[in-house]
Amino acid sequence: MTNYTATSFKAELNEKGWRMTPQRETILQVFQHLPKGDHLSAEDLHNVLQTRGEQISLSTIYRTLKLMVRMGLLRELELAEGHKHYELNQPYPHHHHHLVCIQCNKTIEFKNDSILKIGLKQSEKTGLHLLDCQLTIHTICPEALRQGWPSLLPSNWSCLRTFSQTGSSPST
Repeated sequence: MTNYTATSFKAELNEKGWRMTPQRETILQVFQHLPKGDHLSAEDLHNVLQTRGEQISLSTIYRTLKLMVRMGLLRELELAEGHKHYELNQPYPHHHHHLVCIQCNKTIEFKNDSILKIGLKQSEKTGLHLLDCQLTIHTICPEALRQGWPSLLPSNWSCLRTFSQTGSSPST
């Protein structure tokens, strides 16, 4: 889990016979400046880039995201919305995991060093290099349960609660 800069990303690409394109550098910059706790889908990234006046095709975005995940630069997340999201793969001590409500799609990041240590230990034991270690716990938020999840919840229901990023109790 390397903390990438544009220079280190370029060096690793060159080492593998690839090059640092302006599109790759722009996508890296978006993720480097993404607010803590934000995760982008390919479509979200495309919209951000279009808003900034960048002309990067969705297919280029998908290829670049796939490359950055393979290199360990980005984490590919399976959250509750049915499509993949991405974030920088931060090295320890910034490494974190996710609690996700499958009804309202709210995501809470939490830290747990034990999970990372287990991943490192298992990787080393088998002679592998750890690129990422993530745990996603799928949950139902208290508000959805209170409203009668799953059978009594209307199809257009929207959760009004907000959750803190520390994993402590939800706030309204």
